[in-house]
Amino acid sequence: MERDIYDEDHEAFRELVKDFAKRHVSHEAIERWDAAGEVDRATMLAAGEAGIIGLSVPEEFGGAGMLQDYRFRAIVNEEIIAAGAGSLAGAFGIQDDLAVPYLVHMGTQQQKEKWLPRMATGEVVGALAMTEPGAGSDLRGIKTTARKVDGGYIVNGAKTFISSGATADLVVTFVKTGEGNRPDAFSLVLLENGMEGFDHGKKLHKMGFQGHDTAELSFSDVFVPDENLIGGVEGRGFVQLMMNLPLERLSIGVAGAAAAQAALDWTIAYTKDREAFGERIIDFQNSRFTIADMATTVDALWAYIDRALLAYSQGTLSAEEAAKVKFWATEREWEVLDAGVQLHGGYGYITEYPIARAFLDARVHRIYGGTNEIMREIVGRQIAGKR
Repeated sequence: MERDIYDEDHEAFRELVKDFAKRHVSHEAIERWDAAGEVDRATMLAAGEAGIIGLSVPEEFGGAGMLQDYRFRAIVNEEIIAAGAGSLAGAFGIQDDLAVPYLVHMGTQQQKEKWLPRMATGEVVGALAMTEPGAGSDLRGIKTTARKVDGGYIVNGAKTFISSGATADLVVTFVKTGEGNRPDAFSLVLLENGMEGFDHGKKLHKMGFQGHDTAELSFSDVFVPDENLIGGVEGRGFVQLMMNLPLERLSIGVAGAAAAQAALDWTIAYTKDREAFGERIIDFQNSRFTIADMATTVDALWAYIDRALLAYSQGTLSAEEAAKVKFWATEREWEVLDAGVQLHGGYGYITEYPIARAFLDARVHRIYGGTNEIMREIVGRQIAGKR
């Protein structure tokens, strides 16, 4: 089914992203990132030079100035995932969808001037630290504290499952600055690599996204200056997180749709090439029926995602709608990938094949950004009229 949400500017940008993928994404590069457990800084710098990260950074700070039109970011996800580089797409997503927006939309002028130009070039890698060993989807249960002192805050605590946590130069960190668990008891602060008492900790070994680092972070009496309080106002952290969660969840939905599309394309190509009992795999009725189901699911998925992309660009995508996108897209992604792996047979289980890596990568899509169970709860509570 033809998609109609992209204009000439978007398609010209798509060619730029494809060119970047041809030059920087290869089997050797993917193996290198997997072995290192991270995307190398040279690749991030190359992405900055090519203009495919920092898309929402205003032009005055060296970015592309595509503040509201998320379709450009969607194109990056589509093409990088189609190239089989889920880990690279993940690294770009953390930079552009989780770290940069807090500075663009909520940062002080000083914070923007200091960090955004270098985030747009890939010189500074950002991350977002919310989850803790004892607090995941229930963010009001965090224990990391920021105690006010003269000139700043003393931060103590720990975070876990932090994407880009090992390589980040700048971490937007969710902390408690007040008593209790009211929304105004929380703030966001910027922790910088090299601050005394700030330990990036170990990389965590995951089943998927092998080439994108995930780490534990710990804070022991870390002094954070007042100038590193996001927006310069204490007690706004919970509201600030809620403001950006629709974008985060939309980005996961887009990644899920892109992975489903890639799985369909890889499966069609494989079943046309592979033979069994003297026939192509695709010539068996079961294969054709399965691929027909996959193709129809992908078409429906893009139709839904495209509506969400337009809604976000128009400023009308609600938190509940973003939650629907996140859980429905990633559930469909999983179905399509599972069917694709099955049609690849034994080769679908071998990680030299992109569909195997994509299958492993996809499992976390139903967990991070808020588990799909929590997404259903958000939607269900709205329908029930509950707060």
